[in-house]
Amino acid sequence: MTLQEIEKEALKLPEPFRASLARNLLLSLQEGDEDPEHDQIWAEEATRRLHDLRENPAAAVPIEEAVRKLQARAR
Repeated sequence: MTLQEIEKEALKLPEPFRASLARNLLLSLQEGDEDPEHDQIWAEEATRRLHDLRENPAAAVPIEEAVRKLQARAR
């Protein structure tokens, strides 16, 4: 996927997602500001979510539904 394709797709995202993506991209440019505790917390959260998904795949929410819920909250 080219940079232009990524940008085109990113611009289709709802505003809260674009804001989050922009923030994450900007933070990724800040060298030396890594927080090991923050990384550990996110790694634990990702592990927990993966475990939950494997234990109960039926509880997964389709992305379209998740986006609708987030958009409704943002209004």
